[in-house]
This record gives sequence, structure tokens and C-alpha cells, in this order.
Amino acid sequence: MSELRMETWEMPAAVLGAENPLPVLQKGGDLHDNVQVEVDEDVPEENRVYPGYGKVRGCLPHRLQSEYGSDRAPRHFKAAVLENDILRAIFLLELGGRLWSLVHKPSGRELLHVNPVFQPRNLAIRNAWFSGGVEWNIGMIGHTAYTCSSLFAARVDGRGGPVLRLYEWDRIREIPYQIDFWLPDGSEYLLVRPRIVNPHDETVPMYWWSNIAVDEFPGMRVVVPAEESFRFDYTRQLQIRPVPVTDGIDISYPTNIGRAADFFFRIPKERRRWIASLDPEGRGLVQTSTSRLKGRKLFVWGMGPGGKLWSDYLSVPGKRYVEVQAGLCRTQMECMPMPARSEWAWVEAYGLMEAAPEKVHGESWQDACEEVTARLGEGVSEAELERLLGETVSLANRAPVEILHRGSGWGALEKLRRETAGEKPFCGERLLFGDESLGEDQQPWLALLKRGALPERDPADEPGAYMAQQEWRDLLEESVRSGRGDHWLSRLHLGIMFYQSGDTDRARGEWEASMGHAESAWAARNLAVLCQQEDRPDDAADLYLKAAGLALDLFPLQVECGRALVAAERGSEWLRFHEGLPSKIREQGRIQTIRAQAIFQAGDLDEVEDLLRHITVTDIREGETTLSDLWFRIQERRLAQAEGVAIDDALRERVRKECPPPRHLDFRMTT
Repeated sequence: MSELRMETWEMPAAVLGAENPLPVLQKGGDLHDNVQVEVDEDVPEENRVYPGYGKVRGCLPHRLQSEYGSDRAPRHFKAAVLENDILRAIFLLELGGRLWSLVHKPSGRELLHVNPVFQPRNLAIRNAWFSGGVEWNIGMIGHTAYTCSSLFAARVDGRGGPVLRLYEWDRIREIPYQIDFWLPDGSEYLLVRPRIVNPHDETVPMYWWSNIAVDEFPGMRVVVPAEESFRFDYTRQLQIRPVPVTDGIDISYPTNIGRAADFFFRIPKERRRWIASLDPEGRGLVQTSTSRLKGRKLFVWGMGPGGKLWSDYLSVPGKRYVEVQAGLCRTQMECMPMPARSEWAWVEAYGLMEAAPEKVHGESWQDACEEVTARLGEGVSEAELERLLGETVSLANRAPVEILHRGSGWGALEKLRRETAGEKPFCGERLLFGDESLGEDQQPWLALLKRGALPERDPADEPGAYMAQQEWRDLLEESVRSGRGDHWLSRLHLGIMFYQSGDTDRARGEWEASMGHAESAWAARNLAVLCQQEDRPDDAADLYLKAAGLALDLFPLQVECGRALVAAERGSEWLRFHEGLPSKIREQGRIQTIRAQAIFQAGDLDEVEDLLRHITVTDIREGETTLSDLWFRIQERRLAQAEGVAIDDALRERVRKECPPPRHLDFRMTT
């Protein structure tokens, strides 16, 4: 019998604290989003249509989830368990509905990479991300804004057994989405049916990647029915390369790959779409889907020092993984245009693949692909999945019979706004966004909707949750014009809304008006960011000092202030300011890193090197090389002084060969 029940999952977990109250105005997000990719001339025209399409400014209206450390303690996570006689699937509802474990019961085999710990690190759109399981990435380029947040979870009655439905209101694209999961009696595959609805009268850029983590070990091979891939190795180029042998390396065996890289496989249109991770005996996970999900990808950290450090940093020593992914687009540098008033749905299947090892690991790549294709067809055919997609339309529209877990209150607030404005609802009874989900973050905006004004608060208090949506900006502008809500907080929020829309002049005007009502760290900091973006480092540093002085206990603001003063070559001034900070902030790894940079500016190489040898930074960003760069700059200066020579490219290259950084500093994804 197929069964859906609630349990808990216990593991050592770092504490994920309160959200960062500063709005995200600086460039952030995913490496694929931020890099201006140079596409090789040999990339066909059909694959040059959408690179760069759908990029957004930061992650507003979301706030960053950046408060965490490395200390871990046992924690029970709320889990939904979907099980039949063959498979057991476990979902972590408080962590983006992550499919955390998928066990093939007859063999006892775990098909996914199950991280033994919950350890957030700085890889997602909102900073905090953790490795393991299957992540459902939607909306914008990168690891989803909901990866460390609760989703709604509900039980739906299906004809063949219970259905687990995960859903939310996406605040960036302003769309609802749902994911239905079911395990029919006797099914060897977990069936997944995502559904995205565009309720707007205009096209919306859309993004989706199912991000699947599997164990990495010698002899494991990733098989996918493609002879070419777009390779992205965290430089500026997207290159077409042959598969499986690329530049003399068989990249289908991840342990052959020296450094971090993405391989976006080009599966021909006429072939079935799937990807498999198989051990030396030909067994492992296979994922397949209906045709809409056309992209497939392999990501590896690589065997270099940086990749090994990243693996340990995300988990425990020796617990390594790779990602095999499936997405709407061919690469992760792009979104797809989703037409107005449309909906997209597809079916995915996850299960155990058992293929002949002599073919999977033989000399012929074609034989390996044909073997897996044949075995997959015996388990679940392409036609069967397409049939299921059509047959489950009514299931996708069915109302839940029970809410198992609640997500955010933003969907309920949007529902109320639309009702008040006389607009069409964005979903029916299939997605329940009840008023009981409204929380503290929604209350000020609910007051604006019902009473026509955003409640004022003390300028020393946090400004609350942000909005970027045009309709809310219109309401807030009217509130300010009428005089009902013209105060420092309304002006601050209006400036953030204008900034997100690209109107930096209006944003500056609103933040200056906010300061005219009442000085606050919030408005001063936002004006400082504008100065940075206008290449006015001294003006930015002055404003940051003003903001930081008004909020000495605000760690992320002190980090931004320190970086701004170092960038303005005013490190000594920041060192004096730093002495007045609370000790709990001075001791943080990020602050110690800025202190090291400021001391380097002052010329004390011994003190800087001593600091680096003992430093621990918990939120190194994917692709960030701050620590190793500073290490190399110290060694360059030492060598130049000792030999009486200038620091030039030849000396820099020599230092990188002869003076490798200590392991705990080397997060480089390229070498």
C-alpha cells in the first residue's frame, strides 16, 4: 500500500538565524547569473537565443539568510514520508521541500547523496544553501530563494493513493507553483509533477532546475544520451566540447576531473531525456522526464584543493558528491520566456537503474547509452510518462484534504490584495493560502492595504520585510502623496521599490527624503551603496561610517562598512572604528578578514599572515577567493622586497607555483 505520513529527521545542524535586515542592493546571486559568458563561435544559433535572459537585480523582495556558523547540535526536522513496497521518499518541509532521501527498499540502497549534517553555506540566491538530496529551483538563475525556507505541504487524495503537494507563491516572478509527488502501489519510480502558472497578462522569464545530489566515488559514471556538452569551468567562456572525452579526459567519471566545472549536455531532440549515476556494477539513480525538461547537467567540485575543501566545508571530511540536474533550458545562464496566462507542467521519474556493467563501463559510449535507454524503457517508458502528464491534469487541480505544513504568508497577502483590487485570483482551491499563514512580516503591508498607511516605527528598529511588486508601490506612493503615511519608513521602502525597478534617481530622492524625516542607518547605508555603484568610494565610506555608527550591533552593516573603507584605501581609519565595535562582532571571521586587509594596507605583513593562519570564515561565497588572494599578495610583496624587484605578472605566476596557501584558505574553483 502507498502511504503518506509525517515523521522527523534528526541530524547535527548549524543554527540558521534571523534574516539580514539590509535590502540586497549590491550585485549578488549565482555565479551563472553574474558572469558575462563569452560563447564560442561554434555554438549553434539555436543555442544563442536566451543566454542572459531573465537576470534580475539581487534577490529583492527577499532578505538574505546569512546568519549561521559552523557549530552544530542535534535537531529534528519536520519530514513528510511517501512510501510504497519498493521506494521510501523523505522530504524536509522546512528546507524547501528538499527530497532528502530515496531508498530502494528491496536492496536497501540509498539513491541520493544524504548529507549527514545540515550546514548552510553561501551558495544560494539568499546566501544560505546546503548540499544533499534533490532541490527544486524555480524563478531566477541560481539556487532557489526557498531552499532554506518552509514550503506549504498538503495531502491530496489520488486515485492510486496519497499525493504529497508542495507549493508556494514566488515573490520574484509573482507566480504560484506546485509540485505533486506520488508512489503508486508497486511503482519502481517516484513520480513528480511540477506545475508553474503565469497569471499575468505579459510574458514572464522562467527558470527551473531539479538539482540532484548523488555520492561521488571512484568508478562511478554519469551516463546521459549526448555526444556534446556546453562546458562552463567558472571562467568567462561557455564552450562546446565532446562527450564523454573532453580535452583528453573522460568526464563521465567525475573523479577524473581536476577542477570545478559544469557540463550542460546537448541531448538531440529525437532522443529520450534522462541522466544516470551508476556504480561499477551498473547500479544507481536514474532520472527521466517528459519532453519539456530538456536540459541535463553534471556539476563537479573537482579533485583540486579548492574542490576538496568545499566538499568538507559543506559536510564532513570525505563526504563528497556531484550533482546531476534536469532543467527547462539547455544551460543555467538563461531563463525561458513563459507566455502570458499560460501554465507549464511535466512529469519526472526517479528510481533505481540496474544496467549491464560491461556495457555501462565498456569502451563504447554509444553502447552505454543504449543499454541504459533500453533498461529504462522496460521500467517506465517515455510514452507512459507522457500519458501520465495528461491523465494527471485533474489531479493537479484537485483541492487538498489536509494541510501538513505551512509556508510563508505572502501568498495569502497577495490573495487579499487581488480581492481588494477586484482582480482575478492567481489560483483556485488546489493551492490553499489561508489567512492563518499571515505573520509578522505581512502585518505592515496588510495595514497599508486596509488602512492606507504603512505603520511608522522607531528609526533604530529594523525596517521590516520588503516589497518590490508594482501594485504595492502604487499603494505606497498614494499613501505618501495623500499624507496618510508620509514618514521615514514609507520613503525608505519606496526608494527600495524604485531601486529594484531600475530607477536609481527616484530611489536616491526617496532615501534622502527618508533622512530628512529622521536619520537612520538604513537610508544612509542605501545611499552609500549608490555612491559605490557610481564609483565614489570616499563618499560611500563617509555614508557607511555614518550608518555603522547608528547601528553598532548590526553585523552585516559593519562588514559592508569595513569593505567600503578598505576599498577607499582608508583601512587605518576603519581599524580605529573597529576598536569601538562590540566584541561579538570584532571576533567574527568576516570582520577579521577585513582587519587583515586593512593591516595589509598599513604594511605589516607578519601580522596579516598570522591572522590568516588562524582565520575561519563561515560564509565564503561560491567563487570567492578573498582569502587566497590576500595570501598571494603577502607572498608577492615579501618576495619583491627580498629580491628588490617589482611585482609583475612573472612574479605573480612564480608565487602561485611556489607559495600555495594553507588548505583552509584555498577555496579556488579554478587554478
